[in-house]
Amino acid sequence: MAETTNSSAATADATSSDTRHETPLEALSSYCAVIVVGLFILTFIFQNFVIPSGSMEKTLLIGDHVLVDRTNLAPPAHWAPFVRYRTIHRGDIIVFLKPGYPDMFLVKRVIGIPGDHLHLHEGYVYLNGQRQDEPQAGHPDYSNYRLYRDEFPDVPTSEGEGIEPVWANDLPSHIQNGDLVVPPGNYFAMGDNRTNSADGRYWGFVPRENIVGRPLLVYWSFISPEEDEEHVNMGDRMQQVGHVLLHFFDQTRWRRTLHTVR
Repeated sequence: MAETTNSSAATADATSSDTRHETPLEALSSYCAVIVVGLFILTFIFQNFVIPSGSMEKTLLIGDHVLVDRTNLAPPAHWAPFVRYRTIHRGDIIVFLKPGYPDMFLVKRVIGIPGDHLHLHEGYVYLNGQRQDEPQAGHPDYSNYRLYRDEFPDVPTSEGEGIEPVWANDLPSHIQNGDLVVPPGNYFAMGDNRTNSADGRYWGFVPRENIVGRPLLVYWSFISPEEDEEHVNMGDRMQQVGHVLLHFFDQTRWRRTLHTVR
């Protein structure tokens, strides 16, 4: 009987040990580990961006929430030799910091890589002497034709609007025989919505170090007016949140969920 009693006691002790609840300190440590891993992923691997303007329609719409890969196209880092980097190709859609604006991210398509000669005629891109077939790009008609925008860079910047002063001064040094020549270490990017895109025609080249990644997919898309970008105060933001909660189901573009960006 004594042996049976001791065995039962040992079993009870083991069961009690197995079902021990973690302490508040252990729980906090687990939560912190999850947060650290999540922040690392969102900072160095993936990041969320919201499309605020129509410069990339119809590829990307205002209100598209996109997941951006921050490793594949980002400048190589010595601390992460295991990451597979690749060169930037013509046609890549890139997320980058606008030159001269360290806090402003833009999304455009790469049109020219270092050494390329390009110009626009009647709104169409001619790359190294060949007119480009760009089914995703919008082109002007006679009702909305603009000389500087659609005949770039053949028309002086004085005839355009919204051109950055630094670019107006620098542009002539990059023109050869009517073509814009992309210098080493830089890229020329434009929006797919060519008639409504404040792109490289107005502020210049994208330095390689400014490119932070590329959009992978649209994980959520919500119908939003372009002027939402200008609402920065707390009252406007709260009103926007209320609008989203009220119209989440009827103004979500469900067909764009998990839409791949190309």
